[in-house]
Amino acid sequence: MKRWFGTLFAVALLATLVLAMPGRTAPSFVLKVATISPDNSALTNAMNAAAKEIEQRTAGRVGLRVYPGGVMGNDSVVLRKMRTGQIHGSTFTAGGVSTVYRDYQVLSLPLLFQDYREVDMVRAKIEPRLNQGLEAAGYVSTGIMEAGFVYMMSNSPITTLENLKGHKVWIPEGDPIGQRAFKALGVPPVPLPLSDVLTGLQTGLLDTVSSSPVGTVVLQWFTKVKYLTETPLLYSYGTLAFTKQAWNQIPAADQPVVREILVRNLKRVDVQNRIDNERALETLKRQGIQFVKIQPDNLPRMQTIASQTIDSLVREGQFTAALVAEVRSITQTVRQGK
Repeated sequence: MKRWFGTLFAVALLATLVLAMPGRTAPSFVLKVATISPDNSALTNAMNAAAKEIEQRTAGRVGLRVYPGGVMGNDSVVLRKMRTGQIHGSTFTAGGVSTVYRDYQVLSLPLLFQDYREVDMVRAKIEPRLNQGLEAAGYVSTGIMEAGFVYMMSNSPITTLENLKGHKVWIPEGDPIGQRAFKALGVPPVPLPLSDVLTGLQTGLLDTVSSSPVGTVVLQWFTKVKYLTETPLLYSYGTLAFTKQAWNQIPAADQPVVREILVRNLKRVDVQNRIDNERALETLKRQGIQFVKIQPDNLPRMQTIASQTIDSLVREGQFTAALVAEVRSITQTVRQGK
């Protein structure tokens, strides 16, 4: 008992001494940031590295605390918490943040891009406008973080429109673009939360999923499918965004420093994700997934249906017509120049 008491006293004394040491004061303002990414992922590691640098370079005036693994809820729940000040910022999917700025998802329109050269040219022109749009809506963004091209993976080969019909295709809950696109292709999709997809594949509720290669590997969906259709369905991305109200609590002199650190660290994630997706495609091949292509006479038909779907979304006010027209124009210019 004496030994136990002595150890406890020593620990308490050490804690008191540490807290009393100079330079150990808590930051004046701590940014609370949520993310669905798990702890020790590339994204959370980058944000934790940024947190250390922010505290050092602001001399302890600003801190950053990360809540990983979706513990704060999905995009819509986190947005509500941000409005009430419980959370200051979060990483979002493009679709998630489009609820506060509708055009943010414009680069995820179906069959918009054929390769990353087109993506990079459009991003260079359009990304600053998307950041400005979020700012006008009351949010501060660190820019786009690429998740990569999304591909269909299925239990039987999908190479034609006829192949696709009859498949039980998953789309994320609350994804109006996916809902509209697959219905236009003659396939009523099955909306489910991300956490239920693997179970859906195991039980037969689903037989087709759409994901980036990295996502397919990490989530183990590839263990329940046999084919990957090589035509990219869409380009997937997200961002880290803060409410202006929270951002303005950072001392004015520190705001450029905090932004620069976050942008730099998250840009590395943006770049690394593309490399990781290429590696994941090779991993899928080694795991026995068969890669198939849309038949040449079917691809124009699918592109026409996708284009008509985009037009209907514009007519309904889901996207700004001029912005969609500009994105299409840049893409076409790059494509014709190949």
